[in-house]
Amino acid sequence: MIAAREDLIRREIEEGTGAGIGLSIDATGTFTAMRIWFSDLDERHGPVAELRPYGLRRHRVTLTFGSFSGAVLRQIANASPEDIRLAQALIASVAADVEVDFGPQSREDWVVGDGAFRLIATIRHTENADDEAAIIRTCREVIVPIMAAMAELIGYDVVEDGVGATEEPAYEGAILESVVRRRERNPRNRLLCIRLHGEKCAVCGLEPKLLYGDVPGAIIEVHHLEALSLLSEPRPYDPAVDLAPLCPNCHRAVHTKRPIPMTIDELRSVLEVADG
Repeated sequence: MIAAREDLIRREIEEGTGAGIGLSIDATGTFTAMRIWFSDLDERHGPVAELRPYGLRRHRVTLTFGSFSGAVLRQIANASPEDIRLAQALIASVAADVEVDFGPQSREDWVVGDGAFRLIATIRHTENADDEAAIIRTCREVIVPIMAAMAELIGYDVVEDGVGATEEPAYEGAILESVVRRRERNPRNRLLCIRLHGEKCAVCGLEPKLLYGDVPGAIIEVHHLEALSLLSEPRPYDPAVDLAPLCPNCHRAVHTKRPIPMTIDELRSVLEVADG
């Protein structure tokens, strides 16, 4: 039963979106459903995803907006082009075998125009829809990218710790450092980077999950390939090509070159020389 998986669903979605999640049970209809929203908005003032079994081996996830979502919709209308591109890329990363219906809009160019926005995603499983493995897959493959996209549009920021001696060096002052660190540490960037590029380090080839197992925590890190100080003029941020997964050692290593980090190819050359 979905109702018995509340803690599991909350953990999966909070880790993927970087936002607090509220849940409630909806017992109306043939199958019990779980309603999911951002906890600081409640289910009337923002996006709500409803997770419901659809037959024996499918889940259907429906995303709508609550009746009092005007303030959030205005915030979404002011989202930056970068946030819109990341949100669209998150939805585009959903597996092709998951049916995603935006009504009259396309899967690639959808926008949240008003409170009538609706997204319906249907995922089929090999096991029973009530099994833990099926619910985890639905969370990771459907609900997390959908809610992460909404979080990006709304503008949830990651709380940053103070800059310490072990942090990455500043590129051209504190403001630029803050922007780069936010991009690299944004859990939604990590989510998208892994969905697009996998969990193998782009430099050394280490895939921590194969060595350590599927343990909690961000062992693979996200690297922003082009430091802002390298840009001669502003350009649109493209999450599909601007992110690379790196193991912690290689991520630290690229930032030992100052003020501009090493490129992926430069660090590969360093490793090749070291290996003889």
